[in-house]
Amino acid sequence: MSKAIYKPKGKAGEYAEWACNLYVGCSNNCSYCYCKKGVLSHAMGGPVAKLKSCFKDEEHAYEVFKKELHENLDELRKSSLFFTFSSDPMIPETRNLNAACIRYAIQNGVCVQVLTKNADFAYKPFVDLLCFKDKKDMIAFGFTITGRDDMEPGASTTAERIVSMHMLHRLGFRTFVSLEPVVNPALTLSIAYKIYPFCDLVKVGLMSGVSLSYYNKSEVQEMTDTIKALCKNVYLKHSLTDYLGLPAENPIDIFEIQK
Repeated sequence: MSKAIYKPKGKAGEYAEWACNLYVGCSNNCSYCYCKKGVLSHAMGGPVAKLKSCFKDEEHAYEVFKKELHENLDELRKSSLFFTFSSDPMIPETRNLNAACIRYAIQNGVCVQVLTKNADFAYKPFVDLLCFKDKKDMIAFGFTITGRDDMEPGASTTAERIVSMHMLHRLGFRTFVSLEPVVNPALTLSIAYKIYPFCDLVKVGLMSGVSLSYYNKSEVQEMTDTIKALCKNVYLKHSLTDYLGLPAENPIDIFEIQK
């Protein structure tokens, strides 16, 4: 059984065919986090990031990652590797090991997607550690943005994430945003207006675990139509298409988007 690299299913499968999880728990402490819910919440959703129990230490985790990467190398080279679903890959507690794994993956011809709520990693010396200078097209940086900083008390602010996305885009990297969960359609739309000039792919999804009456359907429809018209590449998550009664969309491969 894989310990680091695996094929996600369900909602996670809408992001990537392959993913890497080295840690559980997260200091972002988001009130809506799916890892805090359900029977595995005690093991997955703590407020402190911890190395998964299957690893002895970070050195062991790195060796396992390299082994599993080579075991799946042919398939990974056809797709990409997503970091990460069970924690935040760029918070201070996790970023050094994740950076080493990201760099190793790129060195072996595997494209990488990074999704984070942390903005302070995005300065040039650390970004240079993540990726070889001539391989910028092999890594895509994404930020989850809801606009509700009060629901994400340990994360970087919305404004800080937007600034970092802009900077990474100017440095020549592909960028994407996960506007998920949509807490307020008007707020989500206001974020789309701010980021669309320097965001290569926009993903939009609704909040899980709420009743259908939580949203106003006309507001959700207006938000969706406007984002689709405003942004060049938009993927509507199944939670959104199901709610609006639209056909399910196929995920967009960010590495096939022309910068």
